Amino acid sequence: MASLQHSARIPVRAFGEREAPIRDAAALLANLRHLAEPDIIGHETPSTDALPSLTLDAAYQYCVEVTRVNSRSFHLSSQLLPREKRLAVRALYAFCRASDDTVDRATGDPARTLANWVARVHAPHPPADHPVLLAWDDTVRRYALPRALVDELLAGIAMDLTIHRYETFDDLWLYCYRVASVVGLLSMHIIGHRDGAAPYAVKLGVALQLTNILRDVGEDARRGRIYLPQEDLRRFGLTDDDILHGRRDDRFRALMRFEMERAHALYDESWPGIALLDPDGRMAIAAAAEIYRGILPRIVANDYDVFQKRAYVPFTGKIAILWRAYRKLNRLIREHR
Repeated sequence: MASLQHSARIPVRAFGEREAPIRDAAALLANLRHLAEPDIIGHETPSTDALPSLTLDAAYQYCVEVTRVNSRSFHLSSQLLPREKRLAVRALYAFCRASDDTVDRATGDPARTLANWVARVHAPHPPADHPVLLAWDDTVRRYALPRALVDELLAGIAMDLTIHRYETFDDLWLYCYRVASVVGLLSMHIIGHRDGAAPYAVKLGVALQLTNILRDVGEDARRGRIYLPQEDLRRFGLTDDDILHGRRDDRFRALMRFEMERAHALYDESWPGIALLDPDGRMAIAAAAEIYRGILPRIVANDYDVFQKRAYVPFTGKIAILWRAYRKLNRLIREHR
């Protein structure tokens, strides 16, 4: 298969080391959007004059609040960015959260809900009364974010509509790339970077999403989803039924240790890429990566109980991690001088 080129400005070859079909994301979203056409035809977009006025500052402030409420870790790490970049990455976070919620929190048909959301994202102008889309549209234009990358992200969310199992880690990699690595690539446009940074951002995104998956095994199982690769379950003598019923035995612990080693390796391989970011954005990304990585030992401390307990890093732990990340980053920068 041919490599997927996401942007002339980010010449990443098929998310680092794996390949994907050309225009697969665009084709997936085109098919999905057909679901929204009856709604679009039946409900014309109202005139912006009829909608409540919402300033751009208010829209960005809404995104700040979405970030603060939903991800204290990202809110803390993004505080380390200059103001304009900080507002932009929080608009990115709020956009990702709103997009994800169209599937996870849909009250009706999630496919139709996502289809309508994609149609609104693709509209020439954002709705005047939607703070997330207003701030996101401004961020996309201000930083010239590639629309193809945005479509990759939306395609990743669409995968949750029909795919509830992944046979191999290579299969899971595509999902992780779309819903997490793409966020890293978009963040690179906002923060600024030198050539060669993209493959590192891709690996960091997969590491972050794999951490998410390991933390949320129980929550996802209650939704009928198992992201852990089927080949890995078989390797340790486990079945879907074991995961869906929350069986935490030595086989499951061995599986979790195996996946954690994979995540740690990806964090290690991605770390040198932080030196390729603009200086005023390095500490924010280093902090985000190290704080999120800190979830893994918390899972171990909970004896791998991801069915009844949600692993997290407390505030005092985050402060300690920030200091270690600062020292680790300084060593990295010295090595690259």
